[in-house]
Amino acid sequence: MSLGHACVDVYQGAVAALVPYFVAERAYSYAAASGVVLAASLLSSVVQPLFGALTDRWAMPWLLPLSALTGGAGVALSGVTGSYALTLAVVAVSGIGVAAYHPEAARAARAASRGSHTAMGWFSLGGNVGFALAPLLVAAVVATGGLGASPLLFVPAVVGAALCAAVRSAAGRGAAEREGEGVGTDDWPSFLRLSGAIMCRSVVFVGLSAFVSLYVRQRTGGGEAAGTAALCVLYAGGAVGTVTGGRLAERYGRLAVVRRAYTLSVLAVAGVVLVPGPSVYLFVALTSAGLYVPFSLHVTLGQDYLPRRVGTASGVTLGLAVSVGGLAAPAVGALADATSLRTALVPLIVLPALGRLLLCGLREPASPGRAAPAPGPSDQRSRTASA
Repeated sequence: MSLGHACVDVYQGAVAALVPYFVAERAYSYAAASGVVLAASLLSSVVQPLFGALTDRWAMPWLLPLSALTGGAGVALSGVTGSYALTLAVVAVSGIGVAAYHPEAARAARAASRGSHTAMGWFSLGGNVGFALAPLLVAAVVATGGLGASPLLFVPAVVGAALCAAVRSAAGRGAAEREGEGVGTDDWPSFLRLSGAIMCRSVVFVGLSAFVSLYVRQRTGGGEAAGTAALCVLYAGGAVGTVTGGRLAERYGRLAVVRRAYTLSVLAVAGVVLVPGPSVYLFVALTSAGLYVPFSLHVTLGQDYLPRRVGTASGVTLGLAVSVGGLAAPAVGALADATSLRTALVPLIVLPALGRLLLCGLREPASPGRAAPAPGPSDQRSRTASA
């Protein structure tokens, strides 16, 4: 499932990786280029809760290979469309495919992991690896053959669909474990606060994904390779951060780890935007750690806050709240056109701090198969971390 997740999430990372090539080959403005990112996110944001609600009612393992192919087809066609409107349309189709994948995949992964934070970290790692590989894949295809070679980007979708089809039976067996998902009480206030924090993280991540490549080129005076390297560093941190987050959560508790990661993100994003010179790569790496360590923990926290609506929780924490960042990308692009790219990125420093404030006061929910944690040393530690 982790490998299939990687093949699907290549297409989330590929949209941002294509932005510099749209600017170079089609002379898109910052606002127009960020509109492509918006197109990938807008319909995805709208339909994600729908797919989550559907998977709460029915097992839909067939959706996994279909969504992989749909996500790949849109990105593969984006480089050969004849107009800006068609480019937006096919990228939007890709976003729908990615949106359809995540709720059912997260449910199947939850059943396979049996509540293990580390196991869910490995599942999330697959998606993050896909993100990290996207700039390299796009560079290998588009830098060599131009945007006209984009149909070659469909290859990971075929591989992903085959992998997803191979786990259909396992996903179907996961439906038999749904009886345990209806146990407990949904804590909507805590879930909504968590979702707000994830949205803050999402705007930062998508904003940097769309523009860090162009920004680093400006800051370092490097060419396409310098920008691609920065984007790879931003994405590659997920390979370490996601699994590390799961392991740290097993030892210190999910909320304590998530809060500290948001605090790190404030300082790291400030370094990316404000510190001059090649050291920008160090701060991009720290930003990646701060944004990725809580990634899988968001998912398990959301599922445990809504034990009766696991599909909805998965769709929001793994999909909707993440894709919402794309809705803010045009605002960042418009501000960059009006001022400078550096000025447009400054507001991203504030958002992790806002997310950290939303996390204050949240309590650790009961995990599958465990009773709700009673007040004790771990609870005291969580309260201390929220201070």
